[in-house]
Amino acid sequence: MKFLAAALLLFVSLSSSSSFAQEAVTAATDPDKLFTSADPKLHANKQVVYHIVRDLLESHNWNLADRYLSEDYIQHNPNAASGRVAVVKYFTEVLKRKPSPLTQKLQKTKVVSVVAEDDLVVVSFVRDVKDKSGKPYTTTWFDMWRVNDGKATQHWDPATKAE
Repeated sequence: MKFLAAALLLFVSLSSSSSFAQEAVTAATDPDKLFTSADPKLHANKQVVYHIVRDLLESHNWNLADRYLSEDYIQHNPNAASGRVAVVKYFTEVLKRKPSPLTQKLQKTKVVSVVAEDDLVVVSFVRDVKDKSGKPYTTTWFDMWRVNDGKATQHWDPATKAE
């Protein structure tokens, strides 16, 4: 009987949500290194995405968008329209992102991993969020780009419509 009671107590304690608390998502210690590859094509594609992340998304220097985004850039995020001009407008006029000085390395972006295959580059990031009670936790966000002829031509992420 004592064994059964102990087993039941152990089961209940292991089943509680605090026993299965999420492990925090952590960023790579040298995220810039993740944007390199021994394969020349994959390296070039990763470098395009690196500059999108560092120069556009992190530093908000959208005046450089023509270097990294094709004119007919296809956007699968439901909050921004397709086309380079529309994406720049979304970040500069809708989100009102102001440019900051370019840096030699990523400064703020918490990159977990970068994976490149053929013409696709996927970057996963640490995402800091809060639950309904306001308690912070981390999860993972991803962005994926298709790169052709030295520019991103298509983008995906898990965003949902802003309401």
